[in-house]
Amino acid sequence: MAINVGGLVSIIVFYLVILAVGIWAGWKHGKKSNKETGTESVMLAGRNMGVFVGIMTMTATWVDGGYIMGSAEVVFTSGVVWCQAPFGYAVALFLGGLFFAGPMRSAGYHTMLDPFQEKYGAKIGGVLYLPALCGEILWSSAILASLGSTLSVILGLDNTIAVLVSASVAMLYTLFGGLYSVAYTDVVQLFCVAFGLILCVPFAWNNPAVDMNSTSSDTWGGTIETHNIGVYTENYLLLIMGGIPWQVYFQRVLAFRTPKQAQTMSYVAGLGSILMAAPPILLGAVATATDWSVATNGSINVTAEENGKIILPLVLQYLTPAWVSYIGLGAVSAAAMSSADSSMLSSSSMFARNIYQAIFFPLVSERHVVRVIWVAIVVVAALASLVALTVNSIYGLFVLSADLVYVLLFPQLLLVIHWKKHCNSYGSIVSMVTGFIFRILGGEPLLGLPVILAYPYYDPELGQLFPFRTLCMIIALVSHMFVSLLASWIFKKNYLPMKWDVLHCFDTPDESCASPSVRQNSSILEEKSVDDNCNCQLSSNSSAVTLSAEEFELTTTHQGQINPTFTF
Repeated sequence: MAINVGGLVSIIVFYLVILAVGIWAGWKHGKKSNKETGTESVMLAGRNMGVFVGIMTMTATWVDGGYIMGSAEVVFTSGVVWCQAPFGYAVALFLGGLFFAGPMRSAGYHTMLDPFQEKYGAKIGGVLYLPALCGEILWSSAILASLGSTLSVILGLDNTIAVLVSASVAMLYTLFGGLYSVAYTDVVQLFCVAFGLILCVPFAWNNPAVDMNSTSSDTWGGTIETHNIGVYTENYLLLIMGGIPWQVYFQRVLAFRTPKQAQTMSYVAGLGSILMAAPPILLGAVATATDWSVATNGSINVTAEENGKIILPLVLQYLTPAWVSYIGLGAVSAAAMSSADSSMLSSSSMFARNIYQAIFFPLVSERHVVRVIWVAIVVVAALASLVALTVNSIYGLFVLSADLVYVLLFPQLLLVIHWKKHCNSYGSIVSMVTGFIFRILGGEPLLGLPVILAYPYYDPELGQLFPFRTLCMIIALVSHMFVSLLASWIFKKNYLPMKWDVLHCFDTPDESCASPSVRQNSSILEEKSVDDNCNCQLSSNSSAVTLSAEEFELTTTHQGQINPTFTF
C-alpha cells in the first residue's frame, strides 16, 4: 500500500504541535519556579493543578485510543448495549471522587502505593507495584497498538514506525516537563478528539453507502442473551471497581490543590468521559448500516469477525472525505497519546518513589529520584512499544491485567483507606495469594490458560458464565479481613509470643507493619527532609547553638509534613 503523503504531512504537523506544547509547558513551569525540581514538581505539578487544566487532563486520560476505537468496535460487532466501558469508567470516576479522592489527597500521598507502604512497610507494599505496573504497561501497549493499526490503515505507514514514533514523541515531552507537560498537552489533545470525531459523524452518516433505515435496532443496538447476564453484570463491576485503583487517576487527584477540588474534578471528568463516547458510538452504528462493497468498491470484504478491531479507521478512510479523515486520524492519535504519556509517567513515578527510593536507596536526594524517573520513563516507553509490536494478543493481556487490578488491587485499596486500623500485612499477603490463585484457576481463553476450576454455570463452549472474577475479588477481600482480625486476636491475646510476629505488625504502639529497618530509614528521611527544605543558615561569625536530643523534636502531621519543635 502506497503511503498517503497528505495524511502523513498532517500527522507530522500534529505531532510537532503536541511536542511543542509539551516542551513549552515544561519550559514555562521551569522558568516560573526554578527551585521546584523535586519529585513533587515532576510527579504532581507541585500540587498546583488548576481547575480547567485538571478537568481536561483527567478526562483525556480516560478517553484514550482504546476507549474510542473499542467503543466503535463493540457497537459494530455486538451493539450499543455491550458498549459498557464509557459508562463503567464514568461511574468509576464518580465513586473514586466520592470514596477515595478526598482521603488520598488529605493524607498528602505522592502515589497510589504510598498508603500500602505506610501501613505494611516498603517491601510488602512494594509487591503491589507488580499488578499496577502490569496494568499500566499493557494499557500503554494496547493504546500504541491501536494507534499503529490506525496509521497503517489510513496512511499506509509501517506499523513499527507508527508505534515507535508515537511512543517517542509522548516520551520526549513527558521527560521535559513531567506532569505539567502531560497536562497541557492533554488540553490540546482533548480538543482535537472532540472536534475531529464530531466533524466526522455527519460526513460518515450522509455517505451514499450508508442507509440507516436498512438495519434494525437489534443490529446496532444489540441484545443480551439470558446466559450472558452474569458476564454482562460482571463487565460493569470490573470496569467500575477495577477502574479506580490506577496510578494515572490518583496522580491527578494528588496534584489538585485541595481534597474538595480533587473530588469535584472526578465528578466532572466522569461526565466528560460519557460525552466523549458519543461520536465513536455513532460511528460504530454507522458502520453497521454501511454497504461495504459499495464503500470500498469491492476491494475489502468488511466483516465483524475480521475487521471489527479496525472499524473506526475504515469508517474514516472510506466514508469521509480525505481531509476529514486526516482530522479524524489526528483525533485518534491525540486520544492515544494523551493516555500513553500519562501511563509512562505514572508507572515511572511509582517505581522511582515506591521501589527505588523506598526499598533500595532511601537516602538519595530528590534530584537523584527525578533522574530515576527520567530513566524509568524511557524504559517503560521501550517496554510498551516492544509489547505492542511483538505480542499478538494485546487485548487478551490487557483484559488479564485489568482482572488482576480488579481482583488484587481494589480490595487492598478499599481496606487500606477505609479499614486501616484493622488490616495488617498478614491479611494483605493472604489476600494477594488467594485472589491470584482463584483467578488463574478460572482460566483465560484469550491467553490460552485452561479452565482448572469450573465455577457454577460453566459451559465448555461458552466458558465461565458465572461472574467468577467478582467472586475472586470478594474472596480476596474477605480473606484479607478475616486473616487480619485473626492475626490481631492471636498476638494481642498472647496466644503467640511477639517474637513470632515476623512482619512486625503488633510490636509497635501504632501497629505499623513496617520493619525496624524501614522505620529507621523513614526517620532518617524525615530528618533529611527537614534539612533539605529548611533554608535556615547561620552566619560565619554567629555563635554555635547546640541542642540536646530532648530539646529538638520532629513531629509528623497526618499530611506527611515535618514540624520541627525547638525547646530552649
